[in-house]
Amino acid sequence: MLWRHGQTAWNLERRFQGSTDIELTPAGIEQARRSARLLARLRPDAILSSDLKRTAATAAELAAVTGLEPEYDSALRETYAGVWQGLTHDEIVQRFGEEYAAWRRGEPVRRGGGELETEVAERAAPVVERAVEKLPPNGTLVVVSHGGTIRTTIGRLLDLPPRHWEALGGLSNCSWSVLGESMRGWRLTEHNAGSLPEPVLGDDD
Repeated sequence: MLWRHGQTAWNLERRFQGSTDIELTPAGIEQARRSARLLARLRPDAILSSDLKRTAATAAELAAVTGLEPEYDSALRETYAGVWQGLTHDEIVQRFGEEYAAWRRGEPVRRGGGELETEVAERAAPVVERAVEKLPPNGTLVVVSHGGTIRTTIGRLLDLPPRHWEALGGLSNCSWSVLGESMRGWRLTEHNAGSLPEPVLGDDD
């Protein structure tokens, strides 16, 4: 299960967070607490989390109701986006319109001079796979990460061409996606799931 962190103030402001270390809002903490109660019913065997504050706080809510100790890995951080970080969506479009348009078309773009989406997948997906290998038979891993990192990780695990990763769509705060192993490899069984429909705010952060 790949679980996106709860709401932050920058999500509400449509401000690109990237690897900037932003905390959850009180509403974000409540989102994490509510979702954690649902996820705990699946009896996860392990929790793996990005080490940024917003994901660590989200993982802590699941740890509190499961008794599991989360492991943290910086490879699960959100995309580093250089000078885009801290800018609102409108500011990015205004200042970096051509770069933004190329990214939306699916071209490989170092947004703000930062990482390519493929580079994010290359650092994050192997961490998830190694954690899965440590699970007991039919075990469940919960990965607490960020919208962009989760999308690129799913794309890589499903072996989709990078230009098609955007087709997966974004995750709302504290929603999750579920991957299962089959005879032919990974299979996406749920995407952007949660207890109630929520708008997608600031997906790549």
